Amino acid sequence: MQVDQTGPLGEASEPLGEESEPLGEESEPLGEAERPDHVDLAVIGLGYVGLPLAREAASVGLRVVGLDRDPRVVEALNTGHSHVDDVSDDDVLRMRAGGFTASTDAACLARAQTVVICVPTPLGKDGGPDLGAVTSATRMVADRLRPGQLVVLESTTYPGTTEEVLRPLLEESGLRAGVDFALAFSPERIDPGNTAHGLRTTPKVVGGCTPSCAARAVAFYGKLVDTVVQAKGTREAEMAKLLENTYRHVNIALVNELAVISHELHVDLWDAIRCAATKPFGFQAFRPSPGVGGHCIPIDPNYLSYKVRSSLGYEFRFVELAQEINRRMPEYVVRRAQDLLNHAGRPLHGSRVLLLGVTYKPDVADQRESPAVPVARLLREREAEISFHDPNVRLWAVDGVSVPRVDDVMAAVREYDLTILLQDHSAYDLPALGDAARLLFDTRGRIFRPGVEVL
Repeated sequence: MQVDQTGPLGEASEPLGEESEPLGEESEPLGEAERPDHVDLAVIGLGYVGLPLAREAASVGLRVVGLDRDPRVVEALNTGHSHVDDVSDDDVLRMRAGGFTASTDAACLARAQTVVICVPTPLGKDGGPDLGAVTSATRMVADRLRPGQLVVLESTTYPGTTEEVLRPLLEESGLRAGVDFALAFSPERIDPGNTAHGLRTTPKVVGGCTPSCAARAVAFYGKLVDTVVQAKGTREAEMAKLLENTYRHVNIALVNELAVISHELHVDLWDAIRCAATKPFGFQAFRPSPGVGGHCIPIDPNYLSYKVRSSLGYEFRFVELAQEINRRMPEYVVRRAQDLLNHAGRPLHGSRVLLLGVTYKPDVADQRESPAVPVARLLREREAEISFHDPNVRLWAVDGVSVPRVDDVMAAVREYDLTILLQDHSAYDLPALGDAARLLFDTRGRIFRPGVEVL
């Protein structure tokens, strides 16, 4: 394992926090690991973050238990079936063979040497993270906390959550962080569908409440990943996650606004991006899209905006503007679609529109925050007749109303008045679609041929 602890000047960065004796794994009670019910790792939340973590831990021989409140998820996993794109049924069967079990009973937490919290943090009504699942999970841990345990939060949140929310709840047990138990934050970096960068090969950022907490967390993750990057503290680790996704969010907003402007100026933005990307320094290519989807980019920057607004009393204007630009892209897509039909002599009202690709990224079934939903909603409001096709999605509903699915995509594009490519899955023969469709609007910049409109 490689551990990166260097600061900006190349000197070791000592995590800030109270001085305490290291809580290394030697603090585990004598003979604890030999108990038949001993657990090396308990993962709370078996979704797209928690299940890959459990799989990686099981693959290196750790005894793992997963805790989830959904009995359907627990039953499926215990019978060898996965509900997560990046974890196959065969993966689950191997995990089970290595002793992995899933449970809805929080009693399993008391037997674990390490507990990692991987629960959702959706946006609340105030625009900040809804920490209900985090506080609930933390209370479950606190009720069963014992000396020597390591507790790690991986759920994305605003800077200060680990110290200001988790630590007080856990210390209600009478145990002290950095002295009796270890507490750390390590942001998840799961990228669904990414086969090049998995959990093991993606560097893991870790920040502890104290130096001894950080040392325990680094030692734990060092068993699972090739490189551990130690942050100065939990706040820096929390901020790192938000920085990563805010960077992407504002740059996507930049190219999305440029797409609108370039269309009016008769500039091929896709070609301009291609040319700019040849510069070997100082530029990273981002590309326009029909909107921003997924579990991170549309959500995470709001946490930072919330913290700035609630703690400092002013707006994080970069994030607010980026949100405004990205949220209006589905409406822009529908307006361009309407213009396309008008130029062909058809109104949008009553036209048959086929949506290709309704997931938030290519080659996954994940639909979280997919821009396909607002696009479909807006088309319905204008009384277009919509259908969809997606090689990864069999059933799709918008606002509780099912959208018809076509089976033969090539036949459908010949019949529908307009086809909108919203997601460029690798299963699509894009040139063939471009040739066959009556009208095709490509929002992903993949089909450059006469007769195809490109965002």
